[in-house]
Amino acid sequence: MEKLGLNEIRDLFRDFFVSKGHYAAGSASLIPKNDKSLLIINSGMAPLKAYFAGVETPPSKRMTTCQKCIRTGDIDNVGKTARHGTFFEMLGNFSFGDYFKEESLTWGWEFITEHLNMPKDKLWATIYQDDDEAYDIWIKLGMPAERIVRLGKEDNFWEIGLGPCGPCSEIYYDRGEAYGCGAPDCKPGCECDRYIEFWNHVFSQFSKEDDGSYSNLAHPNIDTGMGLERLACIMQDVDSIFDIDTIRKILDSVAQMAGVDYQAGNEQNDVSLRIITDHLRSMVFMIADGIMPSNEGRGYVLRRLIRRAARHGRLLGIEENNFLAKLMDSVVEVSGGAYPELVEKHDYIKKLIAIEEEQFAKTMDNGMGILEEYIAKLDKNDKMVLDGVDAFKLYDTYGFPVEMTEEILAERGITVDMDGFKENMDRQKELARQGQKSTEDVAWKDAADYDKLPKSKFLGYMEFNADAEVLYVNSSKGKNLLIFDKTPFYATSGGQLHDIGVIIIADKEYHVNDVTKENDIFLHFVDESVDNVNVGDTAELKVDVANRNRTARGHSATHILQQALKDVLGEHVSQAGSYVDNHYLRFDFNHFEAMTHDQIKEVEDIVNDKIDAFLPILMQEMPIAEAQKMGATAIFGEKYGDIVRVVSMGDYSVEFCGGTHIDNTGKIGAFKIISEAGIASGIRRIEAITGTQVIGYTEDKESVISNVCATLKSNASDIEKKAAQLVSDNKELEKTIKSLKADEIAGSLDEIIASGSDINGIKLITKRFDNTDVAQLREMADAIKSSETKSIFVAASVNDGKIAILVSVSDELVSEGFHAGKLVKEIAQVAGGNGGGKAGMAQAGAKDESKLEEAFELAKTLVANK
Repeated sequence: MEKLGLNEIRDLFRDFFVSKGHYAAGSASLIPKNDKSLLIINSGMAPLKAYFAGVETPPSKRMTTCQKCIRTGDIDNVGKTARHGTFFEMLGNFSFGDYFKEESLTWGWEFITEHLNMPKDKLWATIYQDDDEAYDIWIKLGMPAERIVRLGKEDNFWEIGLGPCGPCSEIYYDRGEAYGCGAPDCKPGCECDRYIEFWNHVFSQFSKEDDGSYSNLAHPNIDTGMGLERLACIMQDVDSIFDIDTIRKILDSVAQMAGVDYQAGNEQNDVSLRIITDHLRSMVFMIADGIMPSNEGRGYVLRRLIRRAARHGRLLGIEENNFLAKLMDSVVEVSGGAYPELVEKHDYIKKLIAIEEEQFAKTMDNGMGILEEYIAKLDKNDKMVLDGVDAFKLYDTYGFPVEMTEEILAERGITVDMDGFKENMDRQKELARQGQKSTEDVAWKDAADYDKLPKSKFLGYMEFNADAEVLYVNSSKGKNLLIFDKTPFYATSGGQLHDIGVIIIADKEYHVNDVTKENDIFLHFVDESVDNVNVGDTAELKVDVANRNRTARGHSATHILQQALKDVLGEHVSQAGSYVDNHYLRFDFNHFEAMTHDQIKEVEDIVNDKIDAFLPILMQEMPIAEAQKMGATAIFGEKYGDIVRVVSMGDYSVEFCGGTHIDNTGKIGAFKIISEAGIASGIRRIEAITGTQVIGYTEDKESVISNVCATLKSNASDIEKKAAQLVSDNKELEKTIKSLKADEIAGSLDEIIASGSDINGIKLITKRFDNTDVAQLREMADAIKSSETKSIFVAASVNDGKIAILVSVSDELVSEGFHAGKLVKEIAQVAGGNGGGKAGMAQAGAKDESKLEEAFELAKTLVANK
């Protein structure tokens, strides 16, 4: 049996099944597509569920894949054992109603015995206890009866709830008696390490019904899975996934950076090396597939992996900044050939890991100090359990992951009261939910009894005017509320602001200032008193069309904007929030750094190109499965019903959306980004305007240019040249002034030194300087040190209201214990400032110019008292 490399095995498997008529599909993303049952792809068949369920048509009835997978259940065990890992690759061949058991097992046997050349006498098979068909196939292939083991439903029957299910057959490799338990009946199914299962063939031939019975599927399927790393362990005759060629290369890179040897007798070092190695693979692949660190969902899994690896780097003594970002090169080196996205996104992955490492370094520095205080308190009180409230404070105040608190404490034999932690977490979530509604709104809710009304029929997608019946009237808490059986007024939701307009009842106009929605009941709030309105009255509802159009064009622009951001920044971009009203739009999205000027311009140009293309905007209601087939973008975590509304901007953007839109992108008119900024870790915000707002924005800019031209006595065509000349002239003047100032200071240095006081043999010089920069003060300080071997210089520079205080201590006085950093801190506080620095020279800022003389007096006192 040849010791094949992991990458070689992957290629052999793919090529073998292609020769058997299989379509070789690339690995799906780790982010599940249209599957809310999974956080991250965790098996080879997971991305293919829609094919097995018949919801989507596969590209071929025979497929083969090598699928990237992440399993989060073993994170706590990774590193502690040599076999657990979070990231792995799953080889698989699949049949969607085409071939069945005989072909699956026959080809499996052919591949492992003729292409991998595994010794036949080392191979065993397990089958479901009642599956005589599989038994007969194995006998036919030459597997001795004594090496075919029948196991029960728990081991060899695959089913999850109702629907397709069936027996399975697993192939095992005998590693030899040295790994066994010594029992005479030791065989597959035994708990010892002798027999390693490496390929599972699932025969989906039944359907489990509601009554618990099983019916035969008209078209049985094949689903096989073989862990690539586990197979590589067998082929390379190693005991651990961390010893196979590709993973060992990553581990060796970690060990080299840490300056330690693997398996050199230090088990704690080995644990840390394995954790960093595994987590490096996971984080690189996750980021390449568009997952970003965050505090929830799959983003939290990524953040936890990065932070756990970063901490174990510290335990190994790695002092290099951003060491994980540097080590990720080894992952790309061994896997980039099979997964080109790692090469394409190399710089992006590196940058994102580096940013997360830097943020975590601050978290660790803050959190560890507090945690050490908690540990000391526990030791003092002879306790071994950290209170849940303390664990929550670490998490909530200092950003310290509770899993990390658990892990650190476990190393010292201390546990965490997780029930208490969860109670505090639930309490915070509840307070946050309550905080979303103002006290006034809660009081209003208590005063209003409309919960039993029928749902309002919304007409506003197609109609702006409607006649409706009044179902509810209330005037309370300073609000005037009307509810109707139907309405054309859009209620605030999905980031889009409500419509405004008028309601006419008995020839009286009521001006709508707010529309909200509760359980699909539309609440219309108006300016005028509704005391004379009665239930059953007929009303005419008229939406302000111009206002609606301004809002709708902004909403349509956000859809194009989201796709443009993906095109320019990458597929990792996803919506994190939005707001649209009749004046402007705001779009929040996941991204790890500020956009460059060129990127902003490129996004803006793409949106305007789509506006100029006059793309039709199509709004359709359809079953969610059909929308998913179209590839419609959904907001992660948002709940959708069976019927969804899909909005398409030509063939450029397709999204789930319940808001209002114009019918053609050309009606947006124009699009202009007015700001881009960060609002939270990994979250950026774009603010933009559309249509006539762009005209107003342009007019404002033209007015500014006109005023600048008048000030500079220039016309618009020469304004840049004129401004550049003024800046250049100003710099020359500043240089001249500084030079003159330096000459002035140098000429008066003897006078400055002479102005100092003699305090116990120390020359203390205190002086205020106007329009003098700190660099000049430093030069002066160095000159004073050269002239006076026992001197302290306290200088204050005042420039346009900004105050800087410099303290310089000569070398001889530093050796006697004087410290400039400590002195400047106390001196600056008198003038409302703060600062610090080294013993020889330090600097601080201050706020109160009137207190400088008082600060100088304190300097004299401090020097006198040493």
